[in-house]
Amino acid sequence: MTDTPPSRDIEIRVRYAEVDRMGVVHHSRYWVYFEMGRTELLRQAGAVYRDLEAAGVFFVVAKCSARFHAPARYDDVLVLTTRITKMGAARIDHAYELKRKSDGQLLVTAETTLACVNRDGQVIAIPDFMRGRE
Repeated sequence: MTDTPPSRDIEIRVRYAEVDRMGVVHHSRYWVYFEMGRTELLRQAGAVYRDLEAAGVFFVVAKCSARFHAPARYDDVLVLTTRITKMGAARIDHAYELKRKSDGQLLVTAETTLACVNRDGQVIAIPDFMRGRE
């Protein structure tokens, strides 16, 4: 991972299991979408989270917040943009924008802070290869 990409867009189609009786995406599902965005951003940069875990490097959500602007509904195709806003010694901050593809309507904005930890949950430095240093 030499250059961390500034952002990654992915498409998500809302599945029936993700909505409530009103056909609206349940708020808990958005965090799964955001994890999908982070995973694909990492993959685009040349790393696979499974390989990081095998090496004893884990990223845990230390802080998260979201603002819901409009609902997503069953069978909507969504576009999630995930970007890194800051990388510290042991943390990565991400920002997210989720829009409906058909009309560009902004649905959700969110932020997360991930902490880098080892298998014992102790905070560790983000590996150099993730920072473009080897």
